[in-house]
Amino acid sequence: MSRRFNLDDAKGQGEKFAADEGNTSFPVDLLAIASKRKIIIEAITDAEPGVSAMLLRDGNTFGIFYSTAIPSLGFQRFSIAHELGHYFLEGHVDQMPFDGGMHASRAGTFCRDVFEQEADSFASGLLMPSRLFKRALNGFEDGLAGVKGLADLCQTSLTATAIRYAELTEAATAIIISTGKTVDFACLSPAMKAFAKLIWLRPGDLLPTGTLTANFNTQRDQFTEDELTDETDLRLWFDGMRPRDVIEEVIGLGRYGKTLTVVTCTDTDGDGEDEEEEDSLRESWTPHF
Repeated sequence: MSRRFNLDDAKGQGEKFAADEGNTSFPVDLLAIASKRKIIIEAITDAEPGVSAMLLRDGNTFGIFYSTAIPSLGFQRFSIAHELGHYFLEGHVDQMPFDGGMHASRAGTFCRDVFEQEADSFASGLLMPSRLFKRALNGFEDGLAGVKGLADLCQTSLTATAIRYAELTEAATAIIISTGKTVDFACLSPAMKAFAKLIWLRPGDLLPTGTLTANFNTQRDQFTEDELTDETDLRLWFDGMRPRDVIEEVIGLGRYGKTLTVVTCTDTDGDGEDEEEEDSLRESWTPHF
């Protein structure tokens, strides 16, 4: 039976599920959620390279194995929540391929498979419900420091937290994930979208020359977790803008070999025209963490 895929609905289901399970503070207790459904969760050290977690199925019995190859609690928790998304979302366990009773998910890529996108959206809503996340935002400053603080509070990865931060913050912020000279993913906060003639960076675009991020990726050793900050102009990132002061912060994502960039406007008094961005662009490139 066909069904309509909807990332916002999947995220909403994750949020509702967190609320229904009685989670009123961070971090959300994934082990308790799984235990109620008799879903066994185990760590494994010998997963195939690139596999972040696996959903196991034997009839109506389910289990989750998650890889410890990347020693990040936030990454591992998101991997578990992703598999719970497959378990709870309508149609997933019946329509996804299970090879020998196992469905493997691969993290660190930007996947266009609709099942994987929905599971990521569910995981984001489950681990970082908007009501709790917005309340927590008030306790952190804007920019990378806030993203890092929220990641510690929610016990989620920097990448997942940064994207959720862009969705819910009132600050004018852009989040960019890149590898080498190339953009992997970018998203803008609602306040950033409101500025005039913003052009979304698309996957595969070259990083704008002259940005701190482009220089950082060229000069840094691969897999480091260095951080740099620079005061610059938003026009370096987006053409067609009036001059606007921003802080550009970059951090290497270690074993991912990727870079996270947080661009935050410090000058929000510009008089640009409002411009809506296409939802289809956002949904067509959804990161798989």
